[in-house]
Amino acid sequence: MDVAGGWRRSPAVKDITAGLRCWPIISFMALSDVRARYKRSVLGPLWLTLGTAFGSIGLGLLWSELMHIPAAQFVPTLTAGLILWQFIAGVLSESSTVYARQSSVIRNLSLPLSIYPPQLVLRHVVNLLHNLPILLVVGLLYGLPVGWATLLVVPALLLLVLNLYWVCVVVSILGARFRDLEHIIGAVLPLLMFISPVFYRPNYLPFSEKILWFNPLSHAIELVRSPLLGHAPPMFVVWANLGALAAGLALAFWLFNDKRDRIAFWI
Repeated sequence: MDVAGGWRRSPAVKDITAGLRCWPIISFMALSDVRARYKRSVLGPLWLTLGTAFGSIGLGLLWSELMHIPAAQFVPTLTAGLILWQFIAGVLSESSTVYARQSSVIRNLSLPLSIYPPQLVLRHVVNLLHNLPILLVVGLLYGLPVGWATLLVVPALLLLVLNLYWVCVVVSILGARFRDLEHIIGAVLPLLMFISPVFYRPNYLPFSEKILWFNPLSHAIELVRSPLLGHAPPMFVVWANLGALAAGLALAFWLFNDKRDRIAFWI
């Protein structure tokens, strides 16, 4: 029995292989979405940067007083947390409508269905890159340490993007079948924001730090925020993200392989 040949002939492998050859299309569609959102705007995507900057500085100075934490420690923590949360929440909130929003394209053009989740993730990566200079300015103002650990932000961010990719694939397929998923995610995200270490780090709350680590988003945020703040992420955070990536990619592949042919009918 030719197992390898069977895998190569599977719908998912054929679609993903064709999708990889369409990377210029994915990039063009993602950048077009960003440009279309800010069409005829004077500052364009910089409005997103300014909004994040004002929110980070304003909330950081206020919450540092409420939590009795020095602003030099709290403002960079909050800024990095907000930037990463906007990235993660943006992908999660839009994943359930990936195929529904592209329904006209799917019905009229013969393109691989695997190109739409990475298009969404890439668009939010572009938004994330617009916000990262805010942290650079905050780091200069408050003297964030810069060392070898800072370089870990590159592989950490890559790992986060890969994890968000498989999440997007799974949620997009489920969202095409169950339209209520969009509203469920919209209702849950505000709660997740407060039970995830966005405004604080887990060690700021010693009475519930262990409980907080049961939240997968805690591992995702701390994986990237630690090197952004000049510290290497804890090894258990790295292993948790690697384990999630391995299990998530397997789940996403199985689900896409099993349900790919039904997506066009669902939307």
